[in-house]
Amino acid sequence: MVKILAERKKQVFRQGQDKFDLACGKHSVAGSVSQRACVFCGARVVLYPIADALHLVHGPIGCAAYTWDIRGALSSGPQLHRMSFSTDLREMEVVYGGEKKLYRDLRSLIAEYKPRAAFVYSTCIVGLIGDDVDAVCRRVSRETNIPVLPVSAPGFQGTKKDGYRAACEALFKLVGTASVKDVSRFSVNILGDFNIAGEIWTIKKYYEEMGVQVVATMTGDGRVGDIRRAHGAALNVVQCSGSMSHLAELMKNKFKQPFIRVSYFGFEDMAAALYQVADFFGNSLIQEKTVALVKREIELVNPIVQVYRRALTGKTAAIYVGGAFKAFSLVRALRLIGMETAIVGTQTGGVEDYQKLKELCSEGTIIVDDSNPVELSAFLKEKKVDLLIGGVKERPLAYKMGIGFCDHNHERKIPLSGFSGMLNFTREVYATVLSPVWKISKEIEV
Repeated sequence: MVKILAERKKQVFRQGQDKFDLACGKHSVAGSVSQRACVFCGARVVLYPIADALHLVHGPIGCAAYTWDIRGALSSGPQLHRMSFSTDLREMEVVYGGEKKLYRDLRSLIAEYKPRAAFVYSTCIVGLIGDDVDAVCRRVSRETNIPVLPVSAPGFQGTKKDGYRAACEALFKLVGTASVKDVSRFSVNILGDFNIAGEIWTIKKYYEEMGVQVVATMTGDGRVGDIRRAHGAALNVVQCSGSMSHLAELMKNKFKQPFIRVSYFGFEDMAAALYQVADFFGNSLIQEKTVALVKREIELVNPIVQVYRRALTGKTAAIYVGGAFKAFSLVRALRLIGMETAIVGTQTGGVEDYQKLKELCSEGTIIVDDSNPVELSAFLKEKKVDLLIGGVKERPLAYKMGIGFCDHNHERKIPLSGFSGMLNFTREVYATVLSPVWKISKEIEV
């Protein structure tokens, strides 16, 4: 059993053995090499999919390079979001300031690409040298007549600094700045889906078939014009609660828009998400269409899923993801295909999230908050899992240990949302877990 750092002992919980409340919401322990990303990265992954906006990283070139194309965010039109622009701050700007360079770069890029808005990300070095990014953005906005929005994301400023929060506050400045005359009373905004592998197109089709208008998608395949009129929607539907709950709260407080939290992954959660929207409107025609849609989709794909279930029953998995809502859905989805969850962890889960995970998981499951590679490796070895589900930073752990891996983060190329997404997930798990390569790898001394 791995030796847990003293400061982290309350952040690891063994179902059926431990009795304490799991600690969470803490800063990562220095030296533990947390799987979390930096504040700037958190802000960029939320805002990046807005396809007709300019995204300029004010900082050293490494910050832009690190996050280039970080989301598998597809666009049905503009591709401007895929450009990784940077002010490329160097020694002279560190000494004398980078405001003049930022101004020149902004004016040049806006003239060249004619974006609908511009987001300017302040990184750690900007927080150190004290550039007045807000003032530069206001000046350029006046001169170009487009919104130029500062995103304050230095990682060390204040105990509550959060990249998701910074992104939500920048987005909120756009909301409420355009007409809503063509918005239906049966309308929603989708918050927290980033159109990884085109998933938001599937979800939009579901809502449209139900008779519900999607006003804005924040931020997958996002458009500045849609976000500006998002305050006209009747309901906000929050998919990734960790990244977008703050924006939903801001919109509720200012525009009186209610919101619900949902997940679009797995049969159970996908159906519940659609039913919740239908029930909110209380329209009998929308409700009838929703029932018919769910019945048709499940009848189409469930028989195939059950074939794979027979081969996967009894296998075990580990989950380590960013937000807790992903973890809930994954535990339920794995159970649907006959697999048990032996380890589950998140980077941003809260007290209520971990209580729900305790209720979902079986005895002996390890539940962990903000883990690190040493811990995760030891847990994987202890539980002898057949599969690890995580992101790009967890992949090397799995492969080095001869364990199958499925990407459930923002670099993947396979759509997992919706009913068809559950079938894609099942096929990927089957192909990964039952691959003969793991038998070979276990025979090799590492």
